[in-house]
Order: sequence, then C-alpha cells, then structure tokens
Amino acid sequence: MLNFRQFDAGPDPFGRKFQVFFKWMQTAISLRHSDTVDVRFILVEEGGGSPVEKTIALPHADLQKVSAELKRPMDDAWCSRLAAAHLLHLVETGEDMEKALVTVTPGDLKAYAQSLQGTENTAVHAG
Repeated sequence: MLNFRQFDAGPDPFGRKFQVFFKWMQTAISLRHSDTVDVRFILVEEGGGSPVEKTIALPHADLQKVSAELKRPMDDAWCSRLAAAHLLHLVETGEDMEKALVTVTPGDLKAYAQSLQGTENTAVHAG
C-alpha cells in the first residue's frame, strides 16, 4: 500500500468493508507520555454507520531498530504506511477491533516493514 491517506479495508470477519481516512500522526510522548509514534485513522463502514477512530501505536525503539536493520530512513510516510498495514490486519482478522488504541508488536512491525520494502522497491523499479 502506497497511499495511506485514504484506502479501503476489509472485508472483516462479519463481511463489512470500510473506507479508511488518515487523520494524523504524532509523537505520543506529548499525548500520553509514551515513547511511540501514534497514527490515527477514521474508519467509515460502507453502507452507513458511525465513524470509528483507531490509533495505531508504533514503539519508537522498535521503529529505530527496524529502520537500521533495513537501512531505511524513518520518516512520516513510512510510519504511516506501517500503521496502515497493521490496521488492515486488524480489520481483516477482527483482532483488537474493540480497542481504540492498539500497539504494534516488534515482530509484526518488522514483518510490515519488510513487506513494505518489497512494495516500495517494486514501485521504484516500475517508475
């Protein structure tokens, strides 16, 4: 996924699909005294329903480690795409969908980063 600002997610385990909108990304030290990068999305169920906000927390130390391992700079777009990848996982599996704030595990973060690296490399070579 290269466009993290607006994308479709789903279906979830109940067959629902969502339109997802990027709201913001902030360092959570100022928000909730946490050493994470928080990325907030708004999910709107197709066919109606109230919008739902989900915040994906990316632990800063884990981001630094994965960034160094992949020799990839840690920038806003990369962090937002990693968070979007986790949100897609949550929607498709139904995992943690009851939570407004979800923290990405180190293993998941690395897997998303590796997958994203392949997508970015393909897009660069295709252009």
